[in-house]
Amino acid sequence: MKMIMAIIKPFKLEEVHQALLDVGIEGMTVSEVKGFGRQRATTEVYRGASYTIKFLPRLKIEIAVHDDKADEVINTIQNAAVTGRIGDGKIFVYDITKTMRIRTGEGGIDAL
Repeated sequence: MKMIMAIIKPFKLEEVHQALLDVGIEGMTVSEVKGFGRQRATTEVYRGASYTIKFLPRLKIEIAVHDDKADEVINTIQNAAVTGRIGDGKIFVYDITKTMRIRTGEGGIDAL
């Protein structure tokens, strides 16, 4: 099993969500996060005062999938989240060594 973690721009969430539903993904976790990469900080002006935004708002999506589905999910996220501009995000893939559904005690792939 694989854990796929994607960091995307917030306005792309609905597009990514719908694309994942279309390929059969039934569950995911979404968290609001802040960070920076190559994009770095930006300077904004609010009511005449200048201030620097050091960490940019992003969304983190986490999806656990069977190994056979991982490449399809990765490609789906990449295609739905891309804008072609700096700061589009990243996708990370981790191996899952154990999974358990708390309610039923099911383990492994059955717990997904």
